[in-house]
Amino acid sequence: MHIDLFLTCVNDALFPATGQATVRLLERLGHTVGFNPAQTCCGQMHLNTGYRDDALDLVRKFVRDFKDSEVVVMPSGSCAAMVRELYAEAARWAGDDELLKDVEDLAPRVFELSEFLVNKLGVTDVGAYYPHRVTYHPTCHAMRALRVGDAPLQLLRNVRGMTLVELEGANECCGFGGTFAVKNPDVSAAMLTDKARHIIDTGAEACTAGDNSCLLHIGGGLHRLRSGARTVHLAEILASTEQEVFI
Repeated sequence: MHIDLFLTCVNDALFPATGQATVRLLERLGHTVGFNPAQTCCGQMHLNTGYRDDALDLVRKFVRDFKDSEVVVMPSGSCAAMVRELYAEAARWAGDDELLKDVEDLAPRVFELSEFLVNKLGVTDVGAYYPHRVTYHPTCHAMRALRVGDAPLQLLRNVRGMTLVELEGANECCGFGGTFAVKNPDVSAAMLTDKARHIIDTGAEACTAGDNSCLLHIGGGLHRLRSGARTVHLAEILASTEQEVFI
């Protein structure tokens, strides 16, 4: 299968290793991966903040960039949910029937990484090796909008050398929520405190998730508490092998 990677702007700017890991993983499974260098932002931040016109420009650009793709895979539940759940709504707001048709054609071919592996490819064991104690945080968009279910956990349970420990209050939001953390800092910080405490209580060396935006927030909290625990994206664990482990 030829897979087009949508890296996301957060990963492009701050976490390029996640994109590299995603490519390495998919190629190891026998697929070819393409990267359209014209890609930018999915427009989620703009739409959530009320800048509809700016968001629509990015919706139209995404559709132009990926309309011919066999599948588009993203190492982000948040951005995948934007395309699958909100692009059609944005097109309806704009009264653009042609855009709506294009979105409805493209959206079913857009996947978050873990759901693509488990639900599309039928793969739960990717041959990964990661010799660490790890806990998993399910991100809100992946869990509630995309409904990926236990797809990430199915993949993690098959990682060799890894001890996977259950996270108390796993289904609770970490408090990031994009611009929510900026607009409601006190509430966000309180939610982060709860999440960090639960992670520390597991004794895990690392907390993993499918969205680096959430991990950025969680990682900051763990660092300020001097917990010794770190964050690592799901793709980086799944791309790790005995020959090369993403620390």
